[in-house]
Amino acid sequence: MKSKNPHVKLDKRLFKLGKSIKILDTLTWPLETGERFLADWKRGSLSLPVVSYEPLDFSDEKDELQSIAKACDADDRIGLFLRSTALSYLTALEMLENRGTARFTELSIDLYGTPRKLQLGGQTTTVEAAEHFVAFSQKYSEACEATEEDVCILPGYVADQLRKALDSVLGEHNVEVVVDPKLVSKAAAGAERIRVRGSTCFSHLDVKQLIEHEALVHTLTLTNGRKQKRLRCLGDGSPRTTKTQEGLALFAELITNAMDVSRLRRISARVKAIDLALAGADFVELFRYFLDIGQSPTESYYSAMRVFRGGDVNGYVAFTKDTVYLEGFLKVHAFFREAIEAGNYLYPHYLFAGRLTTEDVVLFEDLFLDGTISLPRHEPEWVKNRSSLMAFLVYSSFLRELQPSSQTAPA
Repeated sequence: MKSKNPHVKLDKRLFKLGKSIKILDTLTWPLETGERFLADWKRGSLSLPVVSYEPLDFSDEKDELQSIAKACDADDRIGLFLRSTALSYLTALEMLENRGTARFTELSIDLYGTPRKLQLGGQTTTVEAAEHFVAFSQKYSEACEATEEDVCILPGYVADQLRKALDSVLGEHNVEVVVDPKLVSKAAAGAERIRVRGSTCFSHLDVKQLIEHEALVHTLTLTNGRKQKRLRCLGDGSPRTTKTQEGLALFAELITNAMDVSRLRRISARVKAIDLALAGADFVELFRYFLDIGQSPTESYYSAMRVFRGGDVNGYVAFTKDTVYLEGFLKVHAFFREAIEAGNYLYPHYLFAGRLTTEDVVLFEDLFLDGTISLPRHEPEWVKNRSSLMAFLVYSSFLRELQPSSQTAPA
């Protein structure tokens, strides 16, 4: 018997369209741009990369998204979810059409936020938190610095380790893992394929981080989402879920001991770099900033490029996506802690049922309980081990209760 729910067809339309929208791939610079820049740097000459953007027209896709959003009943929970998802895709497409302009940055901020946003308690901005982590990690960077032996693991080996990790969790579900020489980030995960950057050396901690972050969060949530029978869009990575996804992935690194000082430092430095770019710093200034905090020339180029992809290398026009890592990390950690304090022990499990925000988990709680949305079929070990996760969060909650008294204690 066919469902009479009007959102079933809208969900299918949105899922089909969402799969075709590739935000990061559209923004990626040609590989040759980096090769020329780094070659010039080695010769002692630094100049701004030459980047141009061909006009894009997503009129048909935008019309379809507007049609879907208009047809959704925002008073219905699934309707609200679909409408919010369609509108986030709509913003993303308009952003892509405006690459290189001030409008691009405005829309990027709408999707991903700004380094100047206040966090949690409302007294600290994301960039202030980032500056704290960069300064704090400086104290330990020499003690934790990787040796040359630690950073010469080749991409093929990393890909093999990702395959083994996925096989152990997914079993029958086959995910292709390939080496991509044109990839900007160290890895990029989808439901059916994970790409690993070629021509790059990785450390042992890189491998563990990529397994926990890319394979066992990004790919796992997409896989679980695509196995949902009633809400297919949980199997699409819409822009509105990016902050929660990246926060969840960083939390996974933390709780599995995959996080290290240099990783926290890189994430925080990207937030600071976005703030600098928005204030007018150009590409060369950001490249030098990353060099100054200890990144290699190649990683400094990639880090600066992440900020300016879709933007203007002269400054002011930047891509703000990398603010979501630190903000999302703080948000997901607080969400889990508050869930445990309130006795909502299933919330961490719900978050793996597909691509969801923390707000979606609360919104859909009854739909999980009545079976409308299925529990995740696959989970990483740290989520399955609920007792250990709860112990971590209970301890975190206890430390927070001690915080006011510790702040007033004499130095």
